[in-house]
Amino acid sequence: MGDPKKSRRRWEGPRHPWKKENLEKELALVGKYGLRNKKELWVANSLLRTYRDQATSILGLEESERVKKERELIKKLSHLGLLEEDAILDDVLGLSIEDILERRLQTMLVKLNLAKTPYQARQLIVHGHVYIGNRRVSAPGYLVTKEEESMIRCEAVLPLETQVKKV
Repeated sequence: MGDPKKSRRRWEGPRHPWKKENLEKELALVGKYGLRNKKELWVANSLLRTYRDQATSILGLEESERVKKERELIKKLSHLGLLEEDAILDDVLGLSIEDILERRLQTMLVKLNLAKTPYQARQLIVHGHVYIGNRRVSAPGYLVTKEEESMIRCEAVLPLETQVKKV
């Protein structure tokens, strides 16, 4: 066991970090989704890899156990909004990194027109202006579930010109 204050890292980097085509793809995704660095991309990629590994291990199980575990995994992924309820195990293997990045809170703010750019969305989140329900969320990488989509609200601060000065 280790120190509880020092948690393990949630990501695994690329196997070949200096391949030109990988660098170009990563750079395009970092710019498109407004990520701070490539580590955030690798966290999402590791999460995707985990779901794919679960799906491949389920494929090797016996039929009775396989159906149960397959339903559990698909239910979990449909709750996150990555798949539909009627999806099959092959759909899990067909997920891409963009599917996971689209479910981040930072991206959802841009989709819901609460922010103009991913960078503005990140700033609103980090500065504590974004709420899901009554709970303040300050992590741009938070994965939003289907139920939480409608509860996202932004409590923006008024510009100085419109604030009323008290004398």
